[in-house]
Amino acid sequence: MLRIVPYSHPALRYESVPVQRIDEKLRTQVRSMFDLMYEARGIGLAANQVGLPFRFFILNLTCDPDQTQQEQVFINPEIVKRHSFVIEEEGCLSFPGIYYNVQRARKIRARAFDLAGNLVEIEAEDLLSRAIQHETDHLAGRLFIDLLSAEDKRAAADKIQEVEAGYRRAQAEGIYPPDDEIKRQLNALAKGESASTAV
Repeated sequence: MLRIVPYSHPALRYESVPVQRIDEKLRTQVRSMFDLMYEARGIGLAANQVGLPFRFFILNLTCDPDQTQQEQVFINPEIVKRHSFVIEEEGCLSFPGIYYNVQRARKIRARAFDLAGNLVEIEAEDLLSRAIQHETDHLAGRLFIDLLSAEDKRAAADKIQEVEAGYRRAQAEGIYPPDDEIKRQLNALAKGESASTAV
């Protein structure tokens, strides 16, 4: 069963591997991720945020489960061009309740495969641009807190520690296995040795 993992779950720092096949298993995972994202009131979710070490993420900027025509899936995404920069507030479902300003490119060109296996190239601005950059960073093991100013990092430190403490408590309760076991599961998944999720 998929769940959104909190900081500092090892999957969040795992550099994802390319998706090799677009099949029914992947489509089922994507649908589960959309359900989790809507439940958490998010607009985007990367695969490693649910313990899957693969290069794909989902978006729906409306955050509305009834607006399925706005759902987007980015498989093996690549940002090929960035234009100008803007600083705006960001949050992350793996850091509930934490929001800070982050500098991102205002406009980007990106390409990725969709769920039908088509290679799609898009020009994105503003929120869509920011969301694509945020989720693509996730797939490389980069988090939005890495991009905070020194002042904001100091201001966020206590809140980030609270999120991590919650994860450690969940680990102590057996909800998550030890980090070493999670890393072993992630490596096995990345090599195609296991069909389960690294929880």
